[in-house]
Amino acid sequence: MKRLLCATCAAIPNLADDDGALIRPLAERGIEAKAAVWSDPEVRWASADAVVIRSCWDYHLRLKEFLGWISGLERAGVGVWNPPPIVRWNADKIYLRDLERKGVPIVPTLWPEEGFSLRDGLREMEWSKAVIKPRVSATAHRTQITTIEDADGAQPLCDDLLRGPGLMIQQFMESVLTHGEWSLIFFAGKYSHAVIKTPKAGDFRVQHDHGGSERSAAPPDFAVAAALQALSAVESVPLYARVDGVESNGRFLLMELELIEPALFLRLSAGAAERFAEAIAARGL
Repeated sequence: MKRLLCATCAAIPNLADDDGALIRPLAERGIEAKAAVWSDPEVRWASADAVVIRSCWDYHLRLKEFLGWISGLERAGVGVWNPPPIVRWNADKIYLRDLERKGVPIVPTLWPEEGFSLRDGLREMEWSKAVIKPRVSATAHRTQITTIEDADGAQPLCDDLLRGPGLMIQQFMESVLTHGEWSLIFFAGKYSHAVIKTPKAGDFRVQHDHGGSERSAAPPDFAVAAALQALSAVESVPLYARVDGVESNGRFLLMELELIEPALFLRLSAGAAERFAEAIAARGL
């Protein structure tokens, strides 16, 4: 039986509940899957036939160390999915600028540099409301909503992010509150399933950690087409991908393209775990 290590973080030393759905369909394909903490120096990564990055949900707090681990696997000849070049590219959200330059519609975004004035930036863009995000982040870490009226109060966060992981400002999309945010899941470049994520009352963050909820839903055809367009702009076809975005005036606008450690909502769609397992097996395991 082939051996697959599913990389996770120390806070979740075993497979996350959702990823646990993979165990049986992988075993049926002759693949034994086990969890391994990416930062554990005792793990013998080279003993596995391959490594799939899963719930490494602390990578953004230890980016240099995480990318060093990825490079170590690469030097050792260990197969990693998604591949190291994709992981390095996707770790900084400035990849969205790359995709936009290739014609992928994204949520309107500013990429501030040192000396940036939040108030002036919002006024110039004519945005009444915006979301401040670190360029390296996960699970809405240090993400804050702001308006022109409270821009001065949010300026210190912008300044701090500019000194650290980098800063991005996205126009706040009201449709997140009224219709939710789409997550479309793809395995080996093929559409698998989708969920709608909605924030709890009084919040704008759709992540489960912040009280958000998700449900299985069928996306409109134009959303699937737009997600495929975004994936086609990536250098190589990822094993797994989650395309997050919102509907706006009959278009799908990309919010984030998650290629490192996204939750894939395997338990919310019949057959999703089997489709993922088949995609893994097809990569040579």
